[in-house]
Amino acid sequence: MLLIKRIANLSIIGVSILIASCGDNKDVEKNTIPAKVNFTEHVAPILYQNCTNCHRPGGIAHFSLVTYLQSKNYAASIAYVVREHIMPPWPADVHYTQFVGERVLNDHDEKILEKWVKDGVEEGPENKLPKLPAYPEGSSIGKPDLRIPVQPYFLKSNSSDRFLLIKVPFEFPEDKYASVIEFVPGRKNVVHHVNGDMVRYDVDKKKDVFAGSRIVDMIEDSTITLAYQKLDLPNDDATYPVLQKSVVNYLPGAYGQKYPDGIGGYILPRKGVFLLNDLHYGFTAKEDIWDSSYINIFFSKLPPNRPVAEFQLGTIGLSPVEPDLIIQPNTIKHVMSRFKVPFDISVLTVNPHMHLLGQSFKGYALKPDGDTIRLISIPRWDFNWQYFYTFLKMVHIPKASIIVAEGVYDNTTNNLLNPYNPPQIVQDRNGSMRATDEMFQFIITYLPYQQGDENISLDVSKQ
Repeated sequence: MLLIKRIANLSIIGVSILIASCGDNKDVEKNTIPAKVNFTEHVAPILYQNCTNCHRPGGIAHFSLVTYLQSKNYAASIAYVVREHIMPPWPADVHYTQFVGERVLNDHDEKILEKWVKDGVEEGPENKLPKLPAYPEGSSIGKPDLRIPVQPYFLKSNSSDRFLLIKVPFEFPEDKYASVIEFVPGRKNVVHHVNGDMVRYDVDKKKDVFAGSRIVDMIEDSTITLAYQKLDLPNDDATYPVLQKSVVNYLPGAYGQKYPDGIGGYILPRKGVFLLNDLHYGFTAKEDIWDSSYINIFFSKLPPNRPVAEFQLGTIGLSPVEPDLIIQPNTIKHVMSRFKVPFDISVLTVNPHMHLLGQSFKGYALKPDGDTIRLISIPRWDFNWQYFYTFLKMVHIPKASIIVAEGVYDNTTNNLLNPYNPPQIVQDRNGSMRATDEMFQFIITYLPYQQGDENISLDVSKQ
């Protein structure tokens, strides 16, 4: 889905004026609502630009919107979810902060889709149908240089949440550089999320990175030490290798993150392991299934000049949740977490995280001089769409600024996603990833600040 910015409206003396290029007839024509809307001329271009990245064969959505008949069957639903701003899925408030790759329809396109339904969902001239965009096979971002399979996993029908620790070993003849490492789920309807790290071995300290178990069930193996031993992660002398955090991650709708050349990226050691430290499978359907996920690697010729780092506020983070994350039944609870940055940083990406009781989220920074730096606002939290939001340009946060995250939780029967009826006490259980427990996190991806960072575009699609 490509970036589509909302058309701004300025109210002057009670009149709403649409901003457009003066005297540009093409823009005027583009923003005119046709007398009769049809699929091939008017609707398909909108769907192909904004929806079929997910709603297509091989996409993450459970139905396609590629053909006229497919779209006609869902026409009323399309008009509704667009009008209610449920789809395209973009929970962040575009009026608070803008990010790369915003999935937002403008008013003109929303009206086109609604009018198509009112006009009788006509097909239109077949020769006016635009060409469907070309989508990469087996990736959301392009053709990878290397694909490493993840150990297949069998899920029985109607099984509950599964949390797995999975080892994906690799070995190269020499160190490699990578710009992006992408996790691709085999079964998109059951893989909820993945947080993955990288184990870096010295060649002479680990003879066989492929030895040991590949999968450990974290419900059955309660201690991380026991799990690491089963996976044979320690060096041959029983010491532990270097663990590089947050190398390969996945959330529904979130793509492998690529920054401009020289920023981010990874050095892959000759011997290593991708450690998927909490591959979360959600509730399965009424049939037994196998999941065969994989990892895509996109190599680069140059080493990362400025490796990114991250920290997080809140649950198992650098700063506590205030007052706490114990949410009593039949209550609305407001929480926050605050962290003072010890040096100037340039923020690239933010990732808010809550579970089913989450209702809203806001993140910002308070500079030492009292000014506020807007980071993100999600007025209507959506558990199913939790992105890594990348800013259009790096955001400079000065030393001694306080980053603040605020959240609201609804543990009442008014919350349709409440996992309990009647409501029960819900809390953070030492960082439990179970959807029925809660979390409050604000993850910040950053660089140590350098002069001019705030002028660097992070939108690689325009480079």
